[in-house]
Amino acid sequence: MTDEGFSGEINTRVAHPARIYDYYLGGKDNFRVDRETAELALAATPSVRDMARQNRAYLQRVVRYLAGEAGIRQFLDIGTGLPTQGNVHEIAQAVAPEARVAYVDNDPIVLAHSRALLDAPHTTVILGDLRDPAAILANPEVGKLLDLQRPMAVLLVAVLHFIQDQDDPGAITATLRDAMAPGSYLAVSHATMDVAEADAEVADKVVRAYQRSTSPVTLRSRAEIASFFGDFELVDPGLQQIHQWRPDGPVAAVSGGIYGGVGRKP
Repeated sequence: MTDEGFSGEINTRVAHPARIYDYYLGGKDNFRVDRETAELALAATPSVRDMARQNRAYLQRVVRYLAGEAGIRQFLDIGTGLPTQGNVHEIAQAVAPEARVAYVDNDPIVLAHSRALLDAPHTTVILGDLRDPAAILANPEVGKLLDLQRPMAVLLVAVLHFIQDQDDPGAITATLRDAMAPGSYLAVSHATMDVAEADAEVADKVVRAYQRSTSPVTLRSRAEIASFFGDFELVDPGLQQIHQWRPDGPVAAVSGGIYGGVGRKP
């Protein structure tokens, strides 16, 4: 990630994952450079668009579970991306109108296009960078909305694979886990390097496409992704390919892969 989010300026010369993701989902809040990068990834494997849609559906299932069965009423969504249909606050508040949601992203265009969310009750959007989790947790707007002494859910959906190894994603997730009260949940989805040998070249092409963006992709193994949960207890069905995590119905697998899971702090 770059620090463009902290300057308050929208960089239209370098692709940004939030805007690339918006393009995959059929949105219009993206620039030429974002579309060009997305098309490079799509040329490597057209299933990238399906993976983006499956990831969005996974997020919605996770939030329904957390707000419903798990009874969570506080959500911190880091790396939220641009607003689209079925946002976290919409899903959570459909289950529990009193649910509170703080969105965090490092792209100022996300903040600019999320102003409408501020009209929703118990909802805020802030600029922040996952590489500095302590700053996110200490943000006054987050503290005003969320009570860190009570159970909450931290959502890291399709964002950790944009954190490079030198930025120590293990330490980042540990900081977040340590700050969460017992009974809290951590939800993760992450692109994986566990692909069939025939797909390895395709995965490499996708990774190279994202080298053009502010946030290059780092694919990780299932074991590496599982480590981000620390001693949190994975809820059933554990860490799975996202289409297999509590599906609403039959869902076809796509080439490539994204692991997803939800852990509970004892």
